[in-house]
Amino acid sequence: MESTAKNAVNTNIVMLRGACLWMIMALILAWCMVGLNFGVPGLPDIFQGKQTRVLQAHIDFLLMSALILGYYATRVPFPWHVRWAMVVGAFTNSSLFLLMGIFPLLDKAEPPQHLAQHLFQYYLFASLITTSYGFGKGAVLILKSTFSRGNSA
Repeated sequence: MESTAKNAVNTNIVMLRGACLWMIMALILAWCMVGLNFGVPGLPDIFQGKQTRVLQAHIDFLLMSALILGYYATRVPFPWHVRWAMVVGAFTNSSLFLLMGIFPLLDKAEPPQHLAQHLFQYYLFASLITTSYGFGKGAVLILKSTFSRGNSA
């Protein structure tokens, strides 16, 4: 058990690094929102969309970081593709809101009409698939590990 936990810590280090990067991103976005509320010059030029989208990106980066840290804390060694799908998916999923906050053209409910909207839609679906695979497969592996540990509950 001890060697498995140590192996998981070494193997899953990319998850810890990713979660820390996304927490830093959330902190940067928090300061950007403070700047937007205080009218700091230049920020409205960057964030031309709805400020609520910047808030959603901030919250999503925090949630994704917490999720990754929770998975990391289980000490289950994940295959490389699961680890990377979690970390990359956490970024792409959160960045969807950020992109909508920067480019209002992307925050439309109607079918895509511009190339940017089409590319955004492909990015959105790629993000959803990547994120779902990483966290879904991770959950299955964690569940599976509870049976192989000899737990009697």
